[in-house]
Amino acid sequence: MNELTDPVLVTIAACEIGFWVFVVGGLALRYLARLPRPSMIVLACVPLIDLVLLVAVTIDLAQGGDVGFAHRLAPIYLGCTVMFGHRMIAWADARFAHRFADGPAPRKAPASGPERRRYEWADFGRWLGAVGIAAAITGLLGVTVADPAQREALVGGLGVLGTITVIWLLTGPVWYSLSRD
Repeated sequence: MNELTDPVLVTIAACEIGFWVFVVGGLALRYLARLPRPSMIVLACVPLIDLVLLVAVTIDLAQGGDVGFAHRLAPIYLGCTVMFGHRMIAWADARFAHRFADGPAPRKAPASGPERRRYEWADFGRWLGAVGIAAAITGLLGVTVADPAQREALVGGLGVLGTITVIWLLTGPVWYSLSRD
């Protein structure tokens, strides 16, 4: 099957679009329409998007779908949205508040020094959480709905997480910890 027409990959793309539609919609309700309660409801629905993706992957595997790039990407995407989603919403919220509600200017990430090191280590910690969630979802899919061949293909995709983790560790926290500023 062509990877670009893979229903799981299309679902991942739709979930990413949906994430931003819910975030921008919720913040527009809060700051433009001045409706804080509906805004909270819309923003509280953001995790449902992750559930949609998890159900889509589960159904595809249960129906015997061939495990491809998208099936291995979905748990990583889910781990990242769980660990980084709140921060992305807070990032957008700060910008909406500044632009539409006379809020303070958004804080930028520190450029150097101990604050930057803490920032890098915190981000790396979030990444480790995302890796843990991705591994747990992969394992859960592997023991619940995947057949042995699917399970092997799913678990085979976890190796890339190790590579990304080492690269992130070296180019993020270690780099800023060793820099003299």
